[in-house]
Amino acid sequence: MIRIENISKRYRYNGHESAMILSDINLTIPEGQFVCLLGPSGCGKTTLLNLVAGFIKPSQGRILFNDARVTGPGPERGVVFQDATLFPWLTVRQNVEFGLRQRGLNNNNRTKIATEYLHLVGMALHANAYPHTLSGGMRQRIAIARVLALEPQALLMDEPFSSLDINSREHLQDELLRVWDAHRRTLLYVTHSVEEAVYLADRVIIMGPAPKSICGDMILPLKRPRKHFSDEFRSVIASLRLSLDALPCCIKPSEKKSGRI
Repeated sequence: MIRIENISKRYRYNGHESAMILSDINLTIPEGQFVCLLGPSGCGKTTLLNLVAGFIKPSQGRILFNDARVTGPGPERGVVFQDATLFPWLTVRQNVEFGLRQRGLNNNNRTKIATEYLHLVGMALHANAYPHTLSGGMRQRIAIARVLALEPQALLMDEPFSSLDINSREHLQDELLRVWDAHRRTLLYVTHSVEEAVYLADRVIIMGPAPKSICGDMILPLKRPRKHFSDEFRSVIASLRLSLDALPCCIKPSEKKSGRI
């Protein structure tokens, strides 16, 4: 579904070029696969996600989505950001309906679809609440529902749970897997956590310092549901960490020993 071909990206600041962020990146992501981009801050994970989203353009190369060249944002690619970007003056339901309204759907259809996806993410009881009355995890669920309501073919997520406490992160990881399993959309997910990548993904793309960022590509041999403290789960984490340590271009992401993420 997603083909990244010979992509390079260099930013310009005040008319001057900065160092290369990505250089000659090639990657193919098939339909329905859950892929994590794993690596330390500054390795180009978010830049690569933004290129696939069409928010920025490559300095070189091209990105194809279902064989069509990506030249800008499109409804077939839904994006969930690190912070829930909700309209504070709209209710939960109105936030989810916003994109549907832009598409010209009538009131009955908007309400029906919004209610369906609020049920899917467990927020139907809060449909008439305003974002400021809800927790960070609840707001992020609404952001996910708003994107899913538009029925994108692929979901792009940039560290969506990184600002939440550990318990909220764990719960939303499980909720995300439940939603993904129900619809099996292609999912590209940015994280700096080895454990989160192993818990969520079918496949992990290992990224290291720019610009030659892709250092490894690992298909995870774990069945779902996964147990965080099973021997098999811990073994895959250890193997992935060894892979990171063995690659001279990679920096091992730091994680708190006491937490899952």
